[in-house]
Amino acid sequence: MEHPVENEIQLQNLDARSEVRTSSEVHNSNVTPVEISRKGADRLASGHPWIFRSDVVSTGEAGAGELVHVLDPRGRFLGQAHYSTSSQIALRMLTRTPEKVVMGARIAAAERFRRKVIGDTTAYRLVHAEADFLPALIIDRYADTFVMQALDQGMERATPEIVAALEAQFAPRAIVARNDAAVRSLEQLPREVKIMHGEISEPVSISMNGLQMEADLVKGQKTGVFLDQRENYLAAARHASGRALDCFTCTGGFALHLARTCESVEAVDSSAQALGTARRNAAANGLNNIEFREADVFDLLSSYASGRRSYDTIVLDPPAFAKSRNQIDAAMRGYKDINLRALRLLGSGGILVTCSCSHHVSEAMLLEIVAEASLNSGRTLRVLERRTQAQDHPILLTVPETLYLKCLVLQVA
Repeated sequence: MEHPVENEIQLQNLDARSEVRTSSEVHNSNVTPVEISRKGADRLASGHPWIFRSDVVSTGEAGAGELVHVLDPRGRFLGQAHYSTSSQIALRMLTRTPEKVVMGARIAAAERFRRKVIGDTTAYRLVHAEADFLPALIIDRYADTFVMQALDQGMERATPEIVAALEAQFAPRAIVARNDAAVRSLEQLPREVKIMHGEISEPVSISMNGLQMEADLVKGQKTGVFLDQRENYLAAARHASGRALDCFTCTGGFALHLARTCESVEAVDSSAQALGTARRNAAANGLNNIEFREADVFDLLSSYASGRRSYDTIVLDPPAFAKSRNQIDAAMRGYKDINLRALRLLGSGGILVTCSCSHHVSEAMLLEIVAEASLNSGRTLRVLERRTQAQDHPILLTVPETLYLKCLVLQVA
C-alpha cells in the first residue's frame, strides 16, 4: 500500500525529467498565472519550494495569499503556490499538480506520519510547515488543544479551511492561533493571539517522556513548550550524572529530565515567569533536587568560574543568537563565549550538552565554535552524540531551512 506522505514527496519531486504541462493544458482557468524567471525555475528544479520576488516576472492580478499557477518563461506549468504581495519570498510551492490542494488531506497525512515517529507524549508538532508540504503553517498539539501559526498571507487566507479540518479530524477542546511571530510583519499581517475554536482559560497539562508538564498556550514561549527538544532531553539524561547546571532552563525541560539521573540540578533563567512554571512542573513530578535561580546566564557563569565552582554536567540551550544572516558574526562570538565559560566549570569526565536553534549557524559552525572554546579552556572534548530536532519536526533534504536545531553531547576527555 502506498503511504500518503510518500505520495506527497513524489508530488514535490522537481526532477527535470518530470512531465511538464503548458498553461493551456491546465484545466482550472480561474487560477491566476504567475510567470517566474529561468533562475526561479531552476531553484524549483533543485528541490526548494520558495521563489523570491526578484525571480517573479509577472503576477497578473494575483492578490495577497492567493493560490496561483506558477509558469516558467516558456509558459509551462510548474505547480501551484501561495502568492505574497509583500514578502521577499513571493511564492511558496504547494504542489506540482493542477489538482486542488486540500488542507485537510495534508493535515491527515502529517498526523499519520507522527503516529510512526512519536511515542510517550501527548504533545507534539503536527505540521512542520514546508517539511509537511504546508509552507508557512505550524500546528502543535497539546493533548486535546491545538496551536496554529499562519506565517504568511497564503496560510492566513486558508485559516478557515485549516480550522475546519482540525475540528473535523480531532474534535479539539480548543484551537489557539499564536500569530504573534515577528515574521508576520514581513507579510504585512497583524501580530495577534486569537482563540479560533472552543475556550481556554489556563495552562494545558501534558505528558512528555513520563513527566507531567504544563504548557501556557497563550503566553508561553513558542507555542507553549519546546517540543523540538523532546528527544534531546532523554539523550542528555542518558549521559548526565552528579551535579548538573541547566542554563536557559525556561520552563524546566532539561532540568526535569536531568533530575531523574543526577544528584542535584541548578536551573537558571532570566525570566521569573518561566521559572514559576518550571517550579510547578518540578513539584508536579515530585522532583525536589532542583534549585531554580533567576539570573543572567553569562554573568552567572563568569562568577562561578571566578569562585572555582565545578559541575559534572552542564546544559546550554540559549535562545537563537542569529535571527538573520547579518547577525551571524555576533552569534558566533556569543556561542563561543558561553561554551568557553561553561567548559571552565567542567572537570575530567564532565558532560557538556550544547545547543543552537539559530538556522543561520550550521552544525559545522557550531562544532568549530566549541572546538575553539575547548582549546581556549584547555579541555579536550570527545563527541558522544550529534543530534537535531525531534522527529516530529521533519527535515527535507533539499530545504535547509527545515533543519534549525543542533544539539551536541560532549565529554571532557
